[in-house]
This record gives sequence, C-alpha cells and structure tokens, in this order.
Amino acid sequence: MSIQLPTAEDTVAFGESLGRTLRAGDVVLLAGPLGAGKTVLTRGIAAGLGVSGRVSSPTFVLARVHPAGERGVALVHVDAYRLGGDLTQLDDLDLDTDLDSAAVVVEWGEGSAERLSSDYLVVRLVRRPDDVRELTLEPHGSWVERVPELVG
Repeated sequence: MSIQLPTAEDTVAFGESLGRTLRAGDVVLLAGPLGAGKTVLTRGIAAGLGVSGRVSSPTFVLARVHPAGERGVALVHVDAYRLGGDLTQLDDLDLDTDLDSAAVVVEWGEGSAERLSSDYLVVRLVRRPDDVRELTLEPHGSWVERVPELVG
C-alpha cells in the first residue's frame, strides 16, 4: 500500500493520524534514506499522541523520551543510524521496558529493532525527485489488522 505525500504538511498530517492510533507497546520502524521525511513524520506522530517536547532527530543522543500527554502514552523516539547494526547498544537503551507505557518509533531501525516485538509497523519513505514523498506501510503481526483502519 503506497500513499503519496506531496508536502511536508501532508507528511505531518499522516503522522498525526498514525499517532492517534498508537498505544503503549506499539513499535513503528521508519525506513528511508536521509531526507526522506522520517523526523517530519515523527513530529506528526508526536502531535497525534499529544506528547510534550520538541521533536527533532535524536541522532546524537540515540533516544528521546517525550512524556505522555492527555492520552497517557509516551513516545520514545530512537535514531538507530549511529548504531551501525550494533545490537548491544540497542539493548543498552532498554526499549523493551519503555514498551509498558510508550509507543516506540525507531528511525533506521530496520534489521535490528524488529526484535522488540513481533507486532510492528514498518513505514518506508522515499523522496522522489519532485519532492513528493511516497510512503509504504508494511504491517507485521497485529498491525496487519490495524493498518486498514489507519488508511481507511
């Protein structure tokens, strides 16, 4: 399933709709090259969850926790780019503990963060030469049943 996102505002709006569906324990992996819109999408997810704090790429700190808002679900925003596939560093972040009260969004997490849960959603973003983002959803586990609600 592919969705066209012509503007950054469209990317944020899709993120908001995704964020409104997230609950504690959810794992979302964001895949795509630099500049594809992963952090922009995460800003929308944060808005949909109603969490506090400015959303920016956590490249240098690896993970940022945004406290829960009125919906009661926090957001843990991870950037696994610098881990270079080193799963021990991912384990050191203790993300499985965060799953009790937070939704976890992992940029560059494909190939390592899937082990957090058998139920996860891969959101693949590609930036075309005309700056339109193409978003593809790849659901796993319970997400297979949840994705139709998201795009319906």
